[in-house]
Amino acid sequence: MATNVFVPKFHTEEILKEIRDCLDKGWTGLGYKTLEFENKWKEYSGVRNAHFLNSNTAGLHLALNIFKKVNSWKDEDEIITTPLTFVSTNHVILYERLKPVFADVDEYLCLDPESVKKKISKKTRAVMYVGMGGNTGQYQKIIDLCKENNLKLILDAAHMSGTKWKGKHVGSEADVSVFSYQAVKNLPTGDSGMICFREEEYDSLARQLSWLGISKDTYQRFGKGSYKWKYDIPNVGFKYHGNSVMAAIGLVQLKYLDEDNRKRNEMAGLYSQLLKDNTKVKIIPVAKDCYSARHLYQILVDNRDDIIQFFYDNEIYPGVHYMDNTEYSMYSYAKDSCKNAKLYSQELLTLPVHLNLTSEDIILIAKVLNEATEKLAK
Repeated sequence: MATNVFVPKFHTEEILKEIRDCLDKGWTGLGYKTLEFENKWKEYSGVRNAHFLNSNTAGLHLALNIFKKVNSWKDEDEIITTPLTFVSTNHVILYERLKPVFADVDEYLCLDPESVKKKISKKTRAVMYVGMGGNTGQYQKIIDLCKENNLKLILDAAHMSGTKWKGKHVGSEADVSVFSYQAVKNLPTGDSGMICFREEEYDSLARQLSWLGISKDTYQRFGKGSYKWKYDIPNVGFKYHGNSVMAAIGLVQLKYLDEDNRKRNEMAGLYSQLLKDNTKVKIIPVAKDCYSARHLYQILVDNRDDIIQFFYDNEIYPGVHYMDNTEYSMYSYAKDSCKNAKLYSQELLTLPVHLNLTSEDIILIAKVLNEATEKLAK
């Protein structure tokens, strides 16, 4: 049987019951289950505010749009970001006519604080920090840099549902954290996300802007009452809000998140044990103060593309997360500016770590990897 890098696991019967509630009530859009999921996420994660959206990408864009609007940022102001991420992280900076300034990554594949420090200028307004694979990296140093330089800290927490940092769920320490519940994430729905501002004023504005700038959403206007139908539109907004069907899925999946992440960590531990004697494999470490969600299990290998083909020949399909974004034509102005990211993007390999795998599957994958590195080293 083929082994893919991502295969989501859904608690189908429970999910169908939650979705049936939406259908029976006749409310599948914004409100109802979305509000319930927001409250459950706040209770679980400890964040002060949470607004359910249709994607992590929408949340990252909304964060920049709001910060720019409220803080009077100018076009071409700079956001320090990572070149080692999915392109949506950096595309949203361009959506707001801001400039991505790329800093290098460290051994954890997260932003290197020393590189970030060198990239801070008079035009820097924020740092976009990606918790790669659920890892926090040198997060405290980034927090300190942002405070010292009066910069907003935006946490792209797409991989971090369930990540604990210094004993608490990650997210509250950032000015805004944005989580992903996309179909193959640790808390999978169809596609959705959550934006979690530290300040309530930003959360209130996000709720307007995610529903086209309208001052009252349809759920607030539902039911009896004079002039409940009436609303204002003080801002041009977007169609970014989440819906109750996706929230219904999320409500069920959240119940199992900690258990699922424990299993992911057990699989990661088994991989590390099986690969520890292979000198051709470098395992990406997890920061000491981090309990990673283990969305990814990443390694560095020489002859990466040949090893991938060796896996394919054995019906195992690993992944690559990610290509150095400065290699793309639109970000080529920064090409070769981040030596670690460039090197890692040529050697990175993501091994399958989804919940349908057994210990026997992990043993087989590690065995094939050990065989591949030995064969290709000759």
